[in-house]
Formats: sequence, structure tokens, C-alpha cells
Amino acid sequence: MTDAQKTAADMTLRAPGDSPPDSRPAPVPLLEPREGIPPVTATDGALDRIVAAFAAGTGPVAVDAERASGYRYGQRAYLVQLRREGAGSALIDPVGCPDLSALGEAIGDAEWVLHAATQDLPCLRDIGMVPTRLFDTELAGRLAGFARVGLGAMVENVLGFALEKGHSAVDWSTRPLPEPWLRYAALDVELLVDLRDALEEELEQQGKLEWARQEFAAIAAAPPPPPRKDPWRRTSGMHKVRRRRQMAVVRELWTARDQVAQRRDISPGKVLGDAAIVEAALNLPPNSHALAALPGFGHRMGRRQLEQWQAAVDRARALAENELPQPGQPLNGPPPPRSWADKDPVAAARLSAARAAVTALAEDLNLPQENLITPDTVRRLCWEPPAEPSQESVAEVLRGHGARPWQIEQVAPILTEALLTDAS
Repeated sequence: MTDAQKTAADMTLRAPGDSPPDSRPAPVPLLEPREGIPPVTATDGALDRIVAAFAAGTGPVAVDAERASGYRYGQRAYLVQLRREGAGSALIDPVGCPDLSALGEAIGDAEWVLHAATQDLPCLRDIGMVPTRLFDTELAGRLAGFARVGLGAMVENVLGFALEKGHSAVDWSTRPLPEPWLRYAALDVELLVDLRDALEEELEQQGKLEWARQEFAAIAAAPPPPPRKDPWRRTSGMHKVRRRRQMAVVRELWTARDQVAQRRDISPGKVLGDAAIVEAALNLPPNSHALAALPGFGHRMGRRQLEQWQAAVDRARALAENELPQPGQPLNGPPPPRSWADKDPVAAARLSAARAAVTALAEDLNLPQENLITPDTVRRLCWEPPAEPSQESVAEVLRGHGARPWQIEQVAPILTEALLTDAS
């Protein structure tokens, strides 16, 4: 950061929630690349030079990735951006360089700085980049109590610079990538380490730095999530579908759409919309002519496409009763809270007391409730509490559900009190 940038950052940094002293603040300067826009690395030879440069660099490494969500199938990375002291910035094309494991190893011992790390880590892992240590600036902002934790808002509020906007949702699989998009991508890592340093200082002042370190360590150590069971059940509008035969139609259409999307490498929503799938399930069309009359299967859809979707509907219609999907997914944990009052009024009272206690403590600590303790953990504790609630037994339950030590220290006393109050 230049002296001018440091001066602006010093003048702009203020505690979360503070208002500017002047109701007419000065315009926020637009961030400019310090060394211009780096060329896109798309060959093995160029990648070798990047690996050597970043291995020789010092300090944390800013890392970001761009996907083509809404355009392509899956969540693969189509651009990786990095910046490190002594190495400068780099833009790498994972299409031309699909294996970045050498780069991952070169910076493996460094702390990686990401914004909303859990969004980028899966696609980075797929190309061989896995951090051992990280700092998540979005999560740090949440723990520090910032109301807005998007990267642009954080850079502006903390460092006093505006990031260019407008390219976050573009099709990053486009080749060649337009110069304005590359500029936007390079700027995403331009001040990420500076933001990290400022947030670390803020967390230290608030006494929350150790909390953040535990959260970051948990993210870095987390295994890849298992495949989602029955993903077709997450079809938008699924709540309208109540009969098992209709559910079978959703399942068959969703599966057929997914196969087409994967084969064509296109977002499933661009192949067939969720609303169209639900309409077909509700109406159970007997033939492709009836299917064409439904919303989402209009005149723009070709005959072969209609026949393809009608075949999926016909497969569902032909299933035996014992082959139809069950109405709901098997519960892994407590039932939905709305049913607790009927199923177990005492548990419902426990949950109400626990929620109120967590809400009050989160407000006192100036951080989101879900970062203090996950709602699912609270529900599981209240549905099946220890036989003899104590801080030790409650802490053991929380630990079993993955709560970090700092979370247990904060919430075990209030949750124990909530359980004991209900018991009395």
C-alpha cells in the first residue's frame, strides 16, 4: 500500500456501527491496480514462473476464485487470482492450467487470505489448492460486528477505497475474458491482505481474535461435504408437491435435466426451470401435447425436447407404488420447531428460553447469532438435553455437535440456565 493509501485507510477506519462524523462524507476514491492488470497465465511455462515467484514471496497470500454459477454445470473455477508481497498479483486460467497443485504446495505454509472462504475452497480444492492456514475477511467482519460484510463494503468502510462493481455475476467461462472483467478480478485481491491486517487489529481490540482463529482453523480442517441426499427435493416450489406420484415426476425430471446439463456443461436452470418441473408434477400430463401447454414448456421448445421431458413424466407414471418416493426425507435430528408445541411442549419451552438467551448474548457481544452458535446445535440440545443439565454436560453436547471452545465458553452457561429454568 502506498503512503497515500495508508493515510486514507488510517483516516477511514472506524469502529463497526459508527457513523461518519460528517453527514456529507467526501467521495470515496476508486481503487486502482498498483502494478496494472497482470497477464492471464494459461500455459505451463507461465505457470512455472508464477509458482517460483509466489514461493519466493513473503507473508500472507490473498486468494480468490471466479466461477460461472448460473451459466455452467457445477462450481468449477474459471479464474484464480492471487497476490503476495514480493510476487505481486497473478491471474491464472484453470482451463489452460487445470492442475495448480504445484502452486498450492509453493504457498502451502503461508496463511491464505480469502473473503467468504467456504464459497471458494471447494473449487480451489478441485484444482489442487488446499490451505493449511487461512484468514477469512468476511467471517472476521461478522465477528467484529460489521453490518455489511461484502468485500466491496468492507474495503470501503475499513480501508477507504471503492472497488469496481458490476462483474460479480458474469459468465467467467467466457474466453477471452474482457479487460474490464480482468481488472475487476485483479482488484479483488489488491487490498485483501491490508483488509486482513486491519480486521486482525479490530478483533484484537474487541477481544475476539482468538475466536476468529478458532473459526478459521475449523474451516481449514473441515473435510469436503458429502454429496447431498436426494438433491431433487430442493427443487424450488417443492412445497406445492404433496402426492408421491407427483414427487416421482419431480425426481425423474430433475434427474433427466441434470444429465442433460452435465453433458452440455450448462447450468440446469438454463435447461429447464424449476417452475416448469413443478408444473409438470402437479398436472401429470398424459402426452407431450398436454405438456407443451404448461408454463415453461412453450412453443419455443422443440419436439425432441418435449418428448424427452414427457418420457421422464411417463417413467414416473409407470412406477409401482412401492417405487414411489416417500413424502419427506428421513429426519436426522429433531423435527421442525413449528411442530414442537404439539409433539413435546416441554421441549418447545426449552427452545424458546434458549433462543431468547442466545439472542440477548449475541446482541451484547455484537455479532450474529448464527456465528455465536448455530441454530441447529441449539435445537438438537433442546430436543435431547442431558439427563442432568450442568455446564459440563451441556458443554459436552455442544462439543459433540462441533462447537468451538470459544463458543462453548460463551453459551454453555446461558444454555444450561435455560434448561434448568425450564426443568424447574
